[in-house]
Amino acid sequence: MAVNNGFLPRGTTIHQEQPFVYILSSKNQKECCDFCFKRWTDLFKCSSCKYVYYCDKKCQKLAWTTHKQECKPLKRIYPRILPDAARMLFRLLKKLQNGGITYKSYYSKKDYRMWKDLMSHYSELKNDSRRMEHVTSLYAVLTDFMQDEQLPNFVEFTGLYGRMSVNSFTICNQELQSLGTGIYLAASIIDHSCQPNALAIFEGTTLIIRTIDDMPKLDWSTIKICYIDTLASTQERQNELFETYYFLCDCPKCSKSENMSEMFGAVCPNESCDNSVPITRNEISKCSKCEKQLTQDYIDRFHEVIEFTDMHLSLMKNTTYLDVCKICLKKQKGLLYKYNLKHIKTQDLAFDACINLNDFDTALVYGIELTESYGKYLPSIHPLTGLLYLKLCKILMYKNKPKDAIVYLRKATDILKITHSTASSLYKTEVWPLIEQCKFSFNKN
Repeated sequence: MAVNNGFLPRGTTIHQEQPFVYILSSKNQKECCDFCFKRWTDLFKCSSCKYVYYCDKKCQKLAWTTHKQECKPLKRIYPRILPDAARMLFRLLKKLQNGGITYKSYYSKKDYRMWKDLMSHYSELKNDSRRMEHVTSLYAVLTDFMQDEQLPNFVEFTGLYGRMSVNSFTICNQELQSLGTGIYLAASIIDHSCQPNALAIFEGTTLIIRTIDDMPKLDWSTIKICYIDTLASTQERQNELFETYYFLCDCPKCSKSENMSEMFGAVCPNESCDNSVPITRNEISKCSKCEKQLTQDYIDRFHEVIEFTDMHLSLMKNTTYLDVCKICLKKQKGLLYKYNLKHIKTQDLAFDACINLNDFDTALVYGIELTESYGKYLPSIHPLTGLLYLKLCKILMYKNKPKDAIVYLRKATDILKITHSTASSLYKTEVWPLIEQCKFSFNKN
Protein backbone atom coordinates (compact mmCIF):
# COMPACT_ATOMS: atom_id res chain seq x y z
CA MET A 1 0.00 0.00 0.00
CA ALA A 2 1.41 3.38 -1.00
CA VAL A 3 1.28 6.25 1.47
CA ASN A 4 2.38 9.87 1.39
CA ASN A 5 6.14 10.31 1.78
CA GLY A 6 5.58 13.21 4.20
CA PHE A 7 4.74 13.33 7.91
CA LEU A 8 2.82 10.31 9.23
CA PRO A 9 0.71 10.90 12.34
CA ARG A 10 0.22 7.95 14.66
CA GLY A 11 -2.78 5.89 13.65
CA THR A 12 -1.81 5.84 9.96
CA THR A 13 -2.26 2.62 8.00
CA ILE A 14 1.00 2.14 6.10
CA HIS A 15 0.48 -1.37 4.73
CA GLN A 16 -2.24 -3.93 4.00
CA GLU A 17 -1.60 -7.41 2.71
CA GLN A 18 -3.31 -10.71 1.96
CA PRO A 19 -1.51 -13.85 3.17
CA PHE A 20 0.81 -15.82 0.91
CA VAL A 21 -0.31 -18.96 2.74
CA TYR A 22 -2.43 -19.33 5.87
CA ILE A 23 -4.37 -21.82 7.99
CA LEU A 24 -7.05 -21.63 10.64
CA SER A 25 -5.82 -23.38 13.79
CA SER A 26 -7.50 -26.73 14.51
CA LYS A 27 -8.77 -25.52 17.89
CA ASN A 28 -10.93 -22.95 16.06
CA GLN A 29 -12.08 -25.18 13.19
CA LYS A 30 -15.65 -25.67 14.45
CA GLU A 31 -16.11 -22.05 15.49
CA CYS A 32 -14.64 -20.05 12.57
CA CYS A 33 -14.88 -20.16 8.80
CA ASP A 34 -11.77 -21.84 7.37
CA PHE A 35 -11.57 -19.22 4.62
CA CYS A 36 -12.49 -15.81 6.08
CA PHE A 37 -11.97 -16.62 9.80
CA LYS A 38 -15.33 -15.10 10.79
CA ARG A 39 -16.85 -16.64 13.90
CA TRP A 40 -20.26 -18.18 13.24
CA THR A 41 -22.66 -20.36 15.21
CA ASP A 42 -24.05 -22.03 12.08
CA LEU A 43 -21.04 -23.24 10.11
CA PHE A 44 -21.29 -26.14 7.67
CA LYS A 45 -18.49 -28.58 6.96
CA CYS A 46 -17.00 -29.78 3.71
CA SER A 47 -19.12 -32.78 2.72
CA SER A 48 -16.07 -34.62 1.43
CA CYS A 49 -13.29 -34.33 4.02
CA LYS A 50 -15.58 -33.41 6.93
CA TYR A 51 -12.69 -31.45 8.41
CA VAL A 52 -13.02 -27.81 7.34
CA TYR A 53 -16.02 -25.57 8.02
CA TYR A 54 -17.33 -22.54 6.12
CA CYS A 55 -19.80 -19.76 6.85
CA ASP A 56 -21.44 -20.00 3.39
CA LYS A 57 -21.12 -21.35 -0.14
CA LYS A 58 -19.30 -18.21 -1.28
CA CYS A 59 -16.41 -18.79 1.13
CA GLN A 60 -16.34 -22.48 0.25
CA LYS A 61 -16.05 -21.63 -3.44
CA LEU A 62 -13.31 -19.06 -2.83
CA ALA A 63 -11.41 -21.55 -0.66
CA TRP A 64 -11.61 -24.39 -3.18
CA THR A 65 -8.49 -23.44 -5.16
CA THR A 66 -6.43 -24.15 -2.04
CA HIS A 67 -8.62 -26.72 -0.30
CA LYS A 68 -8.99 -29.06 -3.30
CA GLN A 69 -5.33 -30.02 -2.92
CA GLU A 70 -5.76 -31.14 0.69
CA CYS A 71 -9.37 -32.33 0.67
CA LYS A 72 -8.78 -35.89 -0.54
CA PRO A 73 -5.89 -36.71 1.84
CA LEU A 74 -7.76 -35.05 4.74
CA LYS A 75 -10.72 -37.33 3.95
CA ARG A 76 -8.43 -40.37 3.81
CA ILE A 77 -6.94 -39.79 7.27
CA TYR A 78 -10.26 -38.76 8.91
CA PRO A 79 -10.98 -38.88 11.89
CA ARG A 80 -7.27 -38.30 12.50
CA ILE A 81 -6.31 -34.61 12.41
CA LEU A 82 -3.38 -33.21 10.47
CA PRO A 83 -1.25 -31.09 12.85
CA ASP A 84 -1.43 -27.36 12.16
CA ALA A 85 2.26 -27.06 11.29
CA ALA A 86 1.98 -29.98 8.85
CA ARG A 87 -1.07 -28.44 7.17
CA MET A 88 0.76 -25.12 6.85
CA LEU A 89 3.78 -26.84 5.30
CA PHE A 90 1.58 -28.79 2.90
CA ARG A 91 -0.08 -25.58 1.73
CA LEU A 92 3.32 -23.93 1.36
CA LEU A 93 4.61 -26.80 -0.76
CA LYS A 94 1.58 -26.63 -3.05
CA LYS A 95 1.78 -22.84 -3.29
CA LEU A 96 5.43 -22.97 -4.33
CA GLN A 97 4.83 -25.81 -6.79
CA ASN A 98 2.03 -23.80 -8.43
CA GLY A 99 3.99 -20.62 -9.17
CA GLY A 100 4.28 -19.08 -5.71
CA ILE A 101 8.06 -19.15 -6.02
CA THR A 102 7.86 -16.18 -8.44
CA TYR A 103 5.16 -14.24 -6.55
CA LYS A 104 6.08 -10.66 -5.61
CA SER A 105 4.46 -8.98 -2.61
CA TYR A 106 4.91 -5.19 -2.68
CA TYR A 107 5.38 -2.94 0.36
CA SER A 108 5.93 0.18 -1.78
CA LYS A 109 5.38 1.09 -5.43
CA LYS A 110 8.65 -0.53 -6.44
CA ASP A 111 9.87 -2.59 -3.48
CA TYR A 112 8.73 -6.16 -2.91
CA ARG A 113 9.56 -9.40 -1.16
CA MET A 114 9.55 -12.93 -2.54
CA TRP A 115 9.66 -16.33 -0.88
CA LYS A 116 13.41 -16.60 -1.53
CA ASP A 117 13.97 -13.39 0.49
CA LEU A 118 12.85 -15.05 3.72
CA MET A 119 15.65 -16.35 5.92
CA SER A 120 15.61 -20.08 6.67
CA HIS A 121 18.05 -19.92 9.61
CA TYR A 122 19.21 -23.37 8.51
CA SER A 123 22.46 -23.35 10.51
CA GLU A 124 20.63 -22.33 13.71
CA LEU A 125 17.94 -24.95 13.10
CA LYS A 126 20.53 -27.72 12.74
CA ASN A 127 21.80 -26.89 16.22
CA ASP A 128 18.31 -26.65 17.73
CA SER A 129 17.48 -30.18 18.89
CA ARG A 130 13.92 -29.27 19.91
CA ARG A 131 13.05 -27.90 16.50
CA MET A 132 14.92 -30.60 14.58
CA GLU A 133 12.85 -33.18 16.43
CA HIS A 134 9.74 -31.28 15.27
CA VAL A 135 11.04 -31.17 11.67
CA THR A 136 11.67 -34.93 11.67
CA SER A 137 8.19 -35.60 13.05
CA LEU A 138 6.52 -33.33 10.47
CA TYR A 139 8.49 -34.95 7.63
CA ALA A 140 7.13 -38.35 8.66
CA VAL A 141 3.58 -37.01 9.03
CA LEU A 142 3.62 -35.40 5.57
CA THR A 143 5.21 -38.47 3.96
CA ASP A 144 2.18 -40.44 5.16
CA PHE A 145 -0.28 -37.64 4.31
CA MET A 146 0.98 -37.10 0.76
CA GLN A 147 1.61 -40.80 0.05
CA ASP A 148 2.68 -41.08 -3.61
CA GLU A 149 3.49 -37.37 -3.96
CA GLN A 150 7.15 -36.47 -3.76
CA LEU A 151 8.31 -34.47 -0.75
CA PRO A 152 11.46 -32.33 -1.06
CA ASN A 153 14.58 -33.94 0.37
CA PHE A 154 15.08 -33.50 4.10
CA VAL A 155 17.57 -30.62 3.76
CA GLU A 156 15.18 -28.62 1.53
CA PHE A 157 12.28 -29.49 3.82
CA THR A 158 14.22 -28.19 6.83
CA GLY A 159 14.81 -24.90 5.01
CA LEU A 160 11.10 -24.69 4.19
CA TYR A 161 10.25 -25.31 7.85
CA GLY A 162 12.74 -22.65 8.94
CA ARG A 163 11.27 -20.00 6.65
CA MET A 164 7.78 -20.88 7.84
CA SER A 165 8.44 -20.99 11.57
CA VAL A 166 10.56 -17.83 11.76
CA ASN A 167 8.48 -15.67 9.41
CA SER A 168 4.91 -16.61 10.35
CA PHE A 169 2.42 -14.18 11.87
CA THR A 170 -0.19 -15.27 14.40
CA ILE A 171 -3.49 -14.17 12.87
CA CYS A 172 -5.70 -12.71 15.60
CA ASN A 173 -9.20 -11.33 15.69
CA GLN A 174 -9.68 -7.67 16.58
CA GLU A 175 -9.72 -8.58 20.27
CA LEU A 176 -6.25 -10.13 19.89
CA GLN A 177 -7.42 -13.73 20.29
CA SER A 178 -5.36 -16.16 18.22
CA LEU A 179 -7.18 -17.70 15.25
CA GLY A 180 -4.51 -19.10 12.97
CA THR A 181 -1.17 -18.62 11.25
CA GLY A 182 -0.16 -16.83 8.06
CA ILE A 183 2.89 -15.86 6.04
CA TYR A 184 2.92 -12.30 4.68
CA LEU A 185 5.87 -11.82 2.37
CA ALA A 186 5.98 -8.01 2.18
CA ALA A 187 5.44 -7.54 5.91
CA SER A 188 8.40 -9.83 6.60
CA ILE A 189 10.57 -6.77 5.87
CA ILE A 190 9.52 -5.29 9.23
CA ASP A 191 11.94 -5.85 12.10
CA HIS A 192 11.19 -6.35 15.78
CA SER A 193 11.45 -3.99 18.72
CA CYS A 194 10.15 -4.40 22.27
CA GLN A 195 9.48 -0.66 22.01
CA PRO A 196 7.75 -0.59 18.60
CA ASN A 197 6.51 2.38 16.58
CA ALA A 198 3.93 0.33 14.66
CA LEU A 199 1.71 -2.70 15.16
CA ALA A 200 0.04 -5.46 13.18
CA ILE A 201 -3.71 -6.04 13.42
CA PHE A 202 -6.01 -8.15 11.29
CA GLU A 203 -9.36 -7.82 9.55
CA GLY A 204 -10.14 -11.46 8.90
CA THR A 205 -6.96 -12.70 7.26
CA THR A 206 -5.91 -9.27 5.97
CA LEU A 207 -2.80 -7.96 7.74
CA ILE A 208 -2.81 -4.23 8.52
CA ILE A 209 0.26 -2.32 9.74
CA ARG A 210 -0.53 0.92 11.59
CA THR A 211 1.77 3.48 13.16
CA ILE A 212 1.52 4.11 16.91
CA ASP A 213 4.10 6.92 16.92
CA ASP A 214 4.30 10.06 14.80
CA MET A 215 6.89 9.69 12.02
CA PRO A 216 8.54 12.39 9.88
CA LYS A 217 8.25 10.13 6.81
CA LEU A 218 7.80 6.51 5.82
CA ASP A 219 11.15 4.76 6.07
CA TRP A 220 10.74 0.98 6.17
CA SER A 221 14.15 0.52 7.78
CA THR A 222 12.85 2.34 10.87
CA ILE A 223 9.43 0.64 11.10
CA LYS A 224 9.35 -1.77 14.04
CA ILE A 225 6.62 -4.05 15.38
CA CYS A 226 6.73 -6.30 18.42
CA TYR A 227 6.86 -10.03 17.67
CA ILE A 228 6.18 -11.19 21.23
CA ASP A 229 4.27 -10.49 24.44
CA THR A 230 5.89 -7.45 26.06
CA LEU A 231 4.31 -8.17 29.43
CA ALA A 232 7.53 -9.90 30.46
CA SER A 233 10.96 -9.08 31.82
CA THR A 234 13.85 -8.26 29.49
CA GLN A 235 15.44 -11.66 30.13
CA GLU A 236 12.17 -13.47 29.38
CA ARG A 237 11.71 -11.50 26.17
CA GLN A 238 15.28 -12.13 25.06
CA ASN A 239 14.90 -15.86 25.75
CA GLU A 240 11.69 -16.05 23.71
CA LEU A 241 13.16 -14.05 20.83
CA PHE A 242 16.26 -16.21 20.64
CA GLU A 243 14.37 -19.50 20.96
CA THR A 244 11.83 -18.50 18.30
CA TYR A 245 13.64 -16.10 15.94
CA TYR A 246 17.36 -16.62 16.71
CA PHE A 247 18.21 -13.03 17.57
CA LEU A 248 18.44 -10.76 20.61
CA CYS A 249 16.82 -7.33 20.88
CA ASP A 250 18.87 -4.21 21.61
CA CYS A 251 16.01 -1.69 21.66
CA PRO A 252 15.84 1.12 24.29
CA LYS A 253 13.39 -0.90 26.41
CA CYS A 254 15.80 -3.84 26.56
CA SER A 255 18.70 -1.53 27.44
CA LYS A 256 16.95 0.02 30.45
CA SER A 257 17.35 -1.38 33.94
CA GLU A 258 14.25 -3.00 35.44
CA ASN A 259 12.85 -3.18 38.93
CA MET A 260 13.23 -6.94 39.33
CA SER A 261 11.94 -6.72 42.88
CA GLU A 262 8.55 -5.52 41.61
CA MET A 263 8.46 -7.87 38.60
CA PHE A 264 9.30 -11.05 40.49
CA GLY A 265 9.28 -10.12 44.16
CA ALA A 266 7.17 -10.58 47.25
CA VAL A 267 5.01 -8.30 49.34
CA CYS A 268 6.83 -6.92 52.36
CA PRO A 269 5.44 -8.89 55.35
CA ASN A 270 5.20 -5.63 57.30
CA GLU A 271 1.53 -4.72 56.75
CA SER A 272 2.23 -0.99 57.11
CA CYS A 273 4.85 -1.12 54.32
CA ASP A 274 3.93 -1.06 50.61
CA ASN A 275 7.34 -2.08 49.29
CA SER A 276 8.34 -5.12 47.23
CA VAL A 277 11.10 -7.45 48.37
CA PRO A 278 13.36 -9.46 46.05
CA ILE A 279 13.57 -13.12 47.03
CA THR A 280 16.19 -15.75 46.32
CA ARG A 281 15.79 -19.30 47.56
CA ASN A 282 19.05 -19.57 49.49
CA GLU A 283 19.34 -16.07 50.89
CA ILE A 284 17.40 -14.40 53.70
CA SER A 285 16.14 -11.08 52.36
CA LYS A 286 14.96 -7.95 54.09
CA CYS A 287 12.88 -5.01 52.94
CA SER A 288 14.96 -2.10 51.67
CA LYS A 289 12.35 0.37 52.91
CA CYS A 290 11.38 -0.74 56.44
CA GLU A 291 14.18 -3.31 56.92
CA LYS A 292 11.74 -6.04 57.92
CA GLN A 293 13.51 -9.37 57.60
CA LEU A 294 11.80 -12.25 55.80
CA THR A 295 11.64 -15.59 57.56
CA GLN A 296 12.70 -18.82 55.89
CA ASP A 297 9.09 -20.02 56.17
CA TYR A 298 7.89 -16.92 54.27
CA ILE A 299 10.49 -17.49 51.54
CA ASP A 300 9.56 -21.18 51.22
CA ARG A 301 5.84 -20.35 50.96
CA PHE A 302 6.61 -17.74 48.30
CA HIS A 303 8.47 -20.27 46.14
CA GLU A 304 5.73 -22.87 46.62
CA VAL A 305 3.14 -20.39 45.33
CA ILE A 306 5.37 -19.41 42.39
CA GLU A 307 5.74 -23.08 41.40
CA PHE A 308 2.01 -23.68 41.85
CA THR A 309 1.19 -20.62 39.71
CA ASP A 310 3.70 -21.56 37.00
CA MET A 311 2.22 -25.03 36.71
CA HIS A 312 -1.36 -23.79 36.33
CA LEU A 313 -0.50 -20.92 33.98
CA SER A 314 1.14 -23.52 31.74
CA LEU A 315 -1.89 -25.83 31.95
CA MET A 316 -4.25 -22.96 31.08
CA LYS A 317 -2.56 -21.92 27.83
CA ASN A 318 -5.59 -23.06 25.80
CA THR A 319 -8.44 -23.16 28.33
CA THR A 320 -8.84 -20.95 31.39
CA TYR A 321 -10.65 -22.16 34.49
CA LEU A 322 -11.94 -19.46 36.82
CA ASP A 323 -11.88 -21.67 39.91
CA VAL A 324 -8.19 -22.47 39.28
CA CYS A 325 -7.40 -18.77 38.79
CA LYS A 326 -9.14 -17.92 42.05
CA ILE A 327 -7.16 -20.59 43.93
CA CYS A 328 -3.92 -19.18 42.49
CA LEU A 329 -4.89 -15.61 43.41
CA LYS A 330 -5.87 -16.70 46.93
CA LYS A 331 -2.49 -18.37 47.42
CA GLN A 332 -0.70 -15.30 45.97
CA LYS A 333 -2.44 -12.86 48.32
CA GLY A 334 -0.05 -11.50 50.92
CA LEU A 335 2.94 -13.11 49.19
CA LEU A 336 3.29 -11.93 45.58
CA TYR A 337 3.76 -8.20 45.02
CA LYS A 338 0.93 -6.47 43.14
CA TYR A 339 3.19 -5.85 40.12
CA ASN A 340 4.62 -9.37 40.11
CA LEU A 341 4.23 -10.53 36.49
CA LYS A 342 2.89 -13.94 37.45
CA HIS A 343 0.22 -12.30 39.58
CA ILE A 344 -0.75 -9.99 36.70
CA LYS A 345 -0.98 -12.88 34.22
CA THR A 346 -3.16 -14.85 36.63
CA GLN A 347 -5.40 -11.83 37.16
CA ASP A 348 -5.62 -11.30 33.40
CA LEU A 349 -6.87 -14.85 32.85
CA ALA A 350 -9.30 -14.55 35.76
CA PHE A 351 -10.71 -11.29 34.36
CA ASP A 352 -11.60 -12.84 31.00
CA ALA A 353 -12.90 -16.02 32.65
CA CYS A 354 -15.24 -13.94 34.84
CA ILE A 355 -16.61 -12.15 31.77
CA ASN A 356 -17.19 -15.48 29.99
CA LEU A 357 -19.15 -16.72 33.01
CA ASN A 358 -21.07 -13.41 33.43
CA ASP A 359 -19.47 -12.80 36.84
CA PHE A 360 -19.27 -9.07 36.18
CA ASP A 361 -18.83 -7.92 39.78
CA THR A 362 -15.63 -9.92 40.21
CA ALA A 363 -14.49 -9.04 36.68
CA LEU A 364 -14.81 -5.34 37.52
CA VAL A 365 -12.51 -5.73 40.54
CA TYR A 366 -9.87 -7.61 38.53
CA GLY A 367 -10.18 -5.26 35.55
CA ILE A 368 -9.68 -2.06 37.54
CA GLU A 369 -6.58 -3.54 39.20
CA LEU A 370 -5.28 -4.58 35.77
CA THR A 371 -5.49 -1.00 34.46
CA GLU A 372 -2.79 -0.03 36.95
CA SER A 373 -0.60 -3.01 36.02
CA TYR A 374 -0.99 -2.41 32.28
CA GLY A 375 -0.15 1.24 32.82
CA LYS A 376 3.08 0.23 34.51
CA TYR A 377 4.36 -2.27 31.95
CA LEU A 378 2.72 -1.43 28.61
CA PRO A 379 3.18 1.69 26.46
CA SER A 380 0.45 4.33 26.61
CA ILE A 381 -0.85 3.28 23.19
CA HIS A 382 -1.36 -0.48 23.29
CA PRO A 383 -4.35 -2.47 21.99
CA LEU A 384 -4.49 -4.63 25.14
CA THR A 385 -5.05 -1.54 27.27
CA GLY A 386 -7.65 -0.15 24.86
CA LEU A 387 -9.54 -3.45 24.89
CA LEU A 388 -9.37 -3.61 28.70
CA TYR A 389 -10.94 -0.14 28.95
CA LEU A 390 -13.62 -1.19 26.45
CA LYS A 391 -14.51 -4.28 28.49
CA LEU A 392 -14.71 -2.22 31.68
CA CYS A 393 -17.04 0.21 29.91
CA LYS A 394 -19.31 -2.68 28.89
CA ILE A 395 -19.38 -4.07 32.42
CA LEU A 396 -20.25 -0.68 33.92
CA MET A 397 -23.01 -0.15 31.35
CA TYR A 398 -24.41 -3.56 32.27
CA LYS A 399 -24.35 -2.46 35.92
CA ASN A 400 -26.19 0.74 34.91
CA LYS A 401 -23.31 3.07 35.77
CA PRO A 402 -23.07 5.21 32.61
CA LYS A 403 -21.08 8.04 34.24
CA ASP A 404 -18.32 5.62 35.24
CA ALA A 405 -18.61 3.75 31.94
CA ILE A 406 -18.06 6.84 29.82
CA VAL A 407 -14.74 7.52 31.59
CA TYR A 408 -13.41 4.16 30.39
CA LEU A 409 -15.02 4.58 26.99
CA ARG A 410 -13.09 7.81 26.41
CA LYS A 411 -9.86 6.10 27.43
CA ALA A 412 -10.65 3.16 25.13
CA THR A 413 -11.42 5.32 22.10
CA ASP A 414 -8.26 7.40 22.60
CA ILE A 415 -6.26 4.20 22.11
CA LEU A 416 -8.37 2.11 19.71
CA LYS A 417 -8.78 4.87 17.12
CA ILE A 418 -4.98 4.73 16.80
CA THR A 419 -4.44 0.97 17.02
CA HIS A 420 -7.49 -0.19 15.06
CA SER A 421 -8.98 2.95 13.37
CA THR A 422 -12.54 4.23 13.50
CA ALA A 423 -13.26 2.32 10.27
CA SER A 424 -12.30 -1.07 11.75
CA SER A 425 -14.79 -3.85 12.38
CA LEU A 426 -14.09 -3.53 16.11
CA TYR A 427 -15.16 0.10 16.04
CA LYS A 428 -18.24 -0.65 13.94
CA THR A 429 -19.48 -3.59 16.00
CA GLU A 430 -18.29 -2.69 19.50
CA VAL A 431 -17.23 0.93 19.95
CA TRP A 432 -19.84 2.91 18.00
CA PRO A 433 -22.79 1.03 19.58
CA LEU A 434 -21.28 1.64 23.03
CA ILE A 435 -20.88 5.34 22.30
CA GLU A 436 -24.56 5.58 21.34
CA GLN A 437 -25.61 3.52 24.36
CA CYS A 438 -23.58 5.70 26.73
CA LYS A 439 -25.00 8.88 25.21
CA PHE A 440 -28.55 7.60 25.57
CA SER A 441 -28.07 6.42 29.18
CA PHE A 442 -26.17 9.55 30.18
CA ASN A 443 -28.87 11.87 28.80
CA LYS A 444 -31.63 9.72 30.29
CA ASN A 445 -30.14 9.97 33.77
